[in-house]
Amino acid sequence: MNLVKNIKKIARDVLINESRAIENLTNYIDNDFESCVQEIYSAKGRVVITGIGKSAIIANKIVATLNSTGTPALFMHAADAIHGDLGMIQGDDIVICISKSGNTPEIKVLVPLLKRRGSKLVALVSNTNSYLAQQADFVLNATIAEEACPHNLAPTTSTTAHLAMGDALAVSLLELRNFSSRDFAEYHPGGSLGKQLYMKVSDIYTHNQLPMVTPNTPIKEVILEISSKRLGCTSVVDENKNLLGIITDGDLRRMLQKEIQLEKVKASDIMTVNPKKIEKDEFAVKALHLMQENNITQLAVMDGTKIAGFVHLHDLLKEGIV
Repeated sequence: MNLVKNIKKIARDVLINESRAIENLTNYIDNDFESCVQEIYSAKGRVVITGIGKSAIIANKIVATLNSTGTPALFMHAADAIHGDLGMIQGDDIVICISKSGNTPEIKVLVPLLKRRGSKLVALVSNTNSYLAQQADFVLNATIAEEACPHNLAPTTSTTAHLAMGDALAVSLLELRNFSSRDFAEYHPGGSLGKQLYMKVSDIYTHNQLPMVTPNTPIKEVILEISSKRLGCTSVVDENKNLLGIITDGDLRRMLQKEIQLEKVKASDIMTVNPKKIEKDEFAVKALHLMQENNITQLAVMDGTKIAGFVHLHDLLKEGIV
């Protein structure tokens, strides 16, 4: 039991250490940060991010975030740069170099080469007195008090701080570019995220049959209609297919709990008037939210006042919206 308690304390201490470090970064959002964002925003070229070791891993993630939010970026490993990859940098590109110490041998070799090419250099460092910081055109200060590692050695809090600063940079650029959810959908067409941003109800409901009865339909026929269309419900419509209500499996169960003569029950006797519904051109994710908010599993899909079909929670699960 003591071991379990110690593990919990260790884990909590790590999270507290890193959360405090990130909170402290707000003190380092200065004029240099603002100028750096403006420089990248107005640049004609791309953002090239480089680093070595754990910093290279963080660089890759920041590159991915920038690319997905409208800022063209690519990764260049600091060690590979001095063995040919330096050729990927074009004249209008801006280079961000990530390093905790700012004094690693690879960085000291790379920086003069970058300066010689005339590239704008951004230092994302935890040591503002380092060689890299002194040579950079802009410094993104990610200073930390200590690593979460008990020996203050393993990159933990420092890499978290660098990653957070990269997010701050990416979101600032996103805001400047007025990058919208529609833009985001174009960059993320795959997976559940993309589907939430572009898939509409009309892309889904047409795969289902449309259960439909009239107000005077006997209850036996209502049950058969619900069973045959396998959506757990049926619409109740007038002669022009205007929606008057719906009947669900739940409505049938509640009816059976009452002492009534089933042969006399019509659809209009048990239908739910003014059911939850959604227009066919709405986004599918809105259908999901409506189902969650109202604790239901299907929605009537409308084309104006007329019933067009039904969308079921299972449809959204199948499409990966959930």
